[in-house]
Amino acid sequence: MKIYNSLSKQKENFVPIKHNEVKMYVCGQTVYDYCHLGHARKAVVFDMVRRWFIASGYKVLFIENITDIDDKIIRRAEENDETIYQLTERYIKYMHEDFSSLGVMRPDYEPKATEYIPQMLLIIQDLIDKDYAYQAKNGDVYYRVRKFVGYGKLSGKSLDDLKSGERVEVDLNKEDPLDFVLWKASKQGEIYWDSPFGNGRPGWHIECSAMSEDILGKNFDIHGGGQDLQFPHHENEIAQSEAHNGCQFANYWMHNGFLNINDEKMSKSLGNFFTLRDVLNKYHPEIIRYFMLKSHYRSPLNFSYDNLLDAKNSLSKLYQTLREYNFDDDICDVNKIDWSINYAANFKNAMDDDFNTSLAISILFELVNEINRTKNSELAKLLYRLANTIGLLSNSPQKFLQSGVELSSQVIEEMIARRDQARIDRDFILSDKIREELLSNNIILEDSKNGTIWRKQ
Repeated sequence: MKIYNSLSKQKENFVPIKHNEVKMYVCGQTVYDYCHLGHARKAVVFDMVRRWFIASGYKVLFIENITDIDDKIIRRAEENDETIYQLTERYIKYMHEDFSSLGVMRPDYEPKATEYIPQMLLIIQDLIDKDYAYQAKNGDVYYRVRKFVGYGKLSGKSLDDLKSGERVEVDLNKEDPLDFVLWKASKQGEIYWDSPFGNGRPGWHIECSAMSEDILGKNFDIHGGGQDLQFPHHENEIAQSEAHNGCQFANYWMHNGFLNINDEKMSKSLGNFFTLRDVLNKYHPEIIRYFMLKSHYRSPLNFSYDNLLDAKNSLSKLYQTLREYNFDDDICDVNKIDWSINYAANFKNAMDDDFNTSLAISILFELVNEINRTKNSELAKLLYRLANTIGLLSNSPQKFLQSGVELSSQVIEEMIARRDQARIDRDFILSDKIREELLSNNIILEDSKNGTIWRKQ
């Protein structure tokens, strides 16, 4: 298996620290609002990665953190006249609901920043002791970026090229504009924790270093997140963790590409901002998942409702191919895939080449053409199982193809029965009228030798 390592800027053979085990840490959500489509892409991408490792025989320990304390959370709680806990718990619940609908598995551990304050304080104190950090006059504790020799190795940014005020916050309390905060002194009336450095709360970057080290150890296999986190967040994680532990932090760094809206960056100011719930109200969640996976995870992905409609039509084609087959309860058992079959081997080669879901999905459609030609039920099983390795075809064909209609299935079946009788009576005017009425409700009828079946348009 090859993975594109953002650290080395090339594909590398994946060699786990421990044989057949993978330890993964993915940066999660800051919970003060609904998840947007960019969050959804990150969640689906790393769920796909996790699933493929499992299908490949690895034991996976998957960690995704929750940031439940920061400036935005504090402001939003004040605006809502509620506690930070009330705010964050509500949006954690919404996040779980939304990601679950997309077929995203819950992490093995989901640590919250507020649960790891003691571990963060120990790291900060160690960095001060090693002269990598200092406390400023305002009470904040900062990391000395220029002291860490390897700073910039992930993002490829040179220290001298970084300009204060662009991606780096200007703060006159710092020794150097590039230095970043590890501990923030509390303001009047603001939530705080006791510490050797005075009352305050952690900076953003220190959270992930503390949580990943506590659960996964000083060195682990894969660290992931969105491309927007590569700098400064992940760069700062490396600096503080490697200065603290004296060893490599993560062996492989993975970053998913940006998601744009109609070829523009998603932004509330541009009026093209979509929460995941906005889209889930209009489209079946598996359509959204399919859309997220049909492009390579490192490529930019352009969202539009036209593109989502294309995804719906493609996914429907997969389900329509499987509709006439009856499967056993073990249909989703990926352990029963015969990887020597040509289609399975090609699918595996695509996925083992840096999780190339775009090519893997194209192989599923080659398999669809073969199933439609041969009516081979064993190949139909293979289609189901291969798709399941990346979290697709998670519904029964009937459930997916008939989902999202306003009419009840009982009413639809009664109308189909009336149409069948009209056809027997050769009353084709009534028969056509019923078909058109169903079509006006976005219901398509298909007549076959086994009777009339229906699906959503």
